[in-house]
Amino acid sequence: MKRDREPIPKSRSTFILVKCPDCGEERVVFSNSSKDIGCRGCGRKLAESKGGKSMVLATIVKRLG
Repeated sequence: MKRDREPIPKSRSTFILVKCPDCGEERVVFSNSSKDIGCRGCGRKLAESKGGKSMVLATIVKRLG
């Protein structure tokens, strides 16, 4: 079925729980974030904005929703 013909289209964006490879701190990030997201503990970049979807540079633990 085409996307425009769905009665209620499903969202293509999700929240993602990621884990920092340096310090191990977990953080929830949005998959379509418009800003770069850094770790609160060590400052490493966890997700980089690429115009549409974010490129996740950390370990993905699970998708939320």
